[in-house]
Amino acid sequence: MKPILLAFCLATPLLAGCAVGPDYVKPDFGTPQTWSSDRRQPAQTLRLAHWWRGFGDALLDQLIGEAVGGNLDVAAAKARIREARATQRQAIGALFPSVSGTGSATETRSAGTSASGIAIAPTTYSQFQAGFDSSWELDLFGANRRAVEAAGYGIDAAEDDLRATLLTLIGDVASNYIDARAYQARVALAKRTAASQRETAALTERKQNAGSASAVDTAKASALAASTEATIPTYESSYQQAVHRLGVLLGRDPTALSLRLARATAIPSPRLPLPKGIPADVLVMRPDVRKAERQLAQYTAKIGQATAALYPDVSLTGSVSTTALKLGDLGKSSTIGWSIGPSVSLPIFNGGKLQAAVEIAQAQRDEYHVAWQSAVLTALEDVENAIVSLAQERTRIRSLTESARRYGEAAKLSRSLYQTGSSTFLDVLDAERSQFTAEDSLLASRATLAKNYVALAKALGGGWTGALDSSMPIVVDDNTGPHLAQAIAPK
Repeated sequence: MKPILLAFCLATPLLAGCAVGPDYVKPDFGTPQTWSSDRRQPAQTLRLAHWWRGFGDALLDQLIGEAVGGNLDVAAAKARIREARATQRQAIGALFPSVSGTGSATETRSAGTSASGIAIAPTTYSQFQAGFDSSWELDLFGANRRAVEAAGYGIDAAEDDLRATLLTLIGDVASNYIDARAYQARVALAKRTAASQRETAALTERKQNAGSASAVDTAKASALAASTEATIPTYESSYQQAVHRLGVLLGRDPTALSLRLARATAIPSPRLPLPKGIPADVLVMRPDVRKAERQLAQYTAKIGQATAALYPDVSLTGSVSTTALKLGDLGKSSTIGWSIGPSVSLPIFNGGKLQAAVEIAQAQRDEYHVAWQSAVLTALEDVENAIVSLAQERTRIRSLTESARRYGEAAKLSRSLYQTGSSTFLDVLDAERSQFTAEDSLLASRATLAKNYVALAKALGGGWTGALDSSMPIVVDDNTGPHLAQAIAPK
């Protein structure tokens, strides 16, 4: 026995670093050197920390901070991090020996007759036994170490999942806040325009009474004012929906922010341009891309786990036991026995099950490799689309601004000419309708520009950069020790 134990003691340090399966190598992806919009100028250094502060809106800053602390999706992502860390600790435990203690106490009573038929008085005696059993899987081919490696990558993926959740959350808060302010502005515009159109309708009615306008003109003037007023409930409804969505994003009831947002303010206007860096930055900045890469690493390690099952499994087992007739004699005046030795399990025939498990792991690794490539391409596409949308919306705003200004001048002039009888009512009607449409479109475009800025920041990977504590459980259990189970009432 001693030569065998000595051989294992010498071999174990040599095999401790042995592992089967592929070692993970971070893949390379050939990203472009510059974004399409930067090909004629040097790329600017990427700057995304607290990008939402570029709107200069203190209330938006507050809402984002509150959302980070209260959002339910963020809380769930933190729970997944705790789960991943516990999974790693569980995997690490398999690298160490396991020891369990046993104990028993029995009382025996015996009675009978001797060979000559004489009755023997009953005897009673007690027996006490205690011991320890231990086992240690030597993990010669690295199955358990690959499990620890995979679990470590799983923690990284869970942390990146939290960052991706925060990125989406901040973008959603900013977008819904912009929507809320935009609908407030459009409601105010509709009310002002409808009031002006009502004044025009009153003027037309006076001219009709004076015989210089027809009943048709009066009806059309009132109809235009009513048509403008009809947009107000739609905008009010959309505003309330944005406010309700913000409340839920902050982890509160839908109406929690109604009072804080009741006072209308200007549509947030971003400070442009937003430095975009280079395409390779998305591989580092986008948490969804990082998560996909960590999952690829995790499932590469799982191939090693499956491959190790094809090789012998060697363990050391041992036990120590002691038996005595009195409890106080255990370990002293008692019998003591022990055993120790290696055990080997060698797969001989399993119908191809173990090899199939390796092929499954390899196929899963390939799936996550493709998923990582897809995540990179999607990230590049998101940035390019956001760049184009932002640039084109800026161009559109310039045209809409000019359009709204010109239509405003036309409406003012046509009303003046109509009052003096130098213009027809049809000119007034057309000018007022066009003015409202142009000004409403301009407000909508300003909101779209701000949301495109948000989309670009998200596409570049701009999220929450502050510290996050994911160690605290959401639900704190009490009375978890041994206690009487509560009866479950039948339904």
